[in-house]
Amino acid sequence: MTLKHIALAALAAVTLAFPALAGEIEVRDAYARAASPAAKAGAIFMTLANTGTRDDRLLAVASDVAQKVELHTHVQSGDGIMKMTAIEGGIDLPAGATHALERGGDHVMLMGLTRSLAQDDTVTLTLTFEHAGEISVDVPVDLTR
Repeated sequence: MTLKHIALAALAAVTLAFPALAGEIEVRDAYARAASPAAKAGAIFMTLANTGTRDDRLLAVASDVAQKVELHTHVQSGDGIMKMTAIEGGIDLPAGATHALERGGDHVMLMGLTRSLAQDDTVTLTLTFEHAGEISVDVPVDLTR
């Protein structure tokens, strides 16, 4: 590996370590994963922070690594079984609040993957907010989390 490659890798690592910002919305600690290299679906997890004084709402998500990208959550059905379902209307993000998209709760669902998600790859994700607009985030694939 040349010095140039080492420097570029270090720059990428530092860049991905900082939160993505768009006005008053921060995207923190984002990562993507899939169950296996042959998986047809994957998920992205992160923490959203609204550092401003105006309420906002995450309305939509998009990525070119999947045929369909949705906001999902888990809900308990009447028979005690947890089921995954799409979130209708988006995710509220009140002023000054954070919202975790995490396993077993709200998350970004990647359906119909167009490529495998390999360790240390990057997935580009576009988040669309009601007031902040679009935020593009380069999300590292971390299959160890």
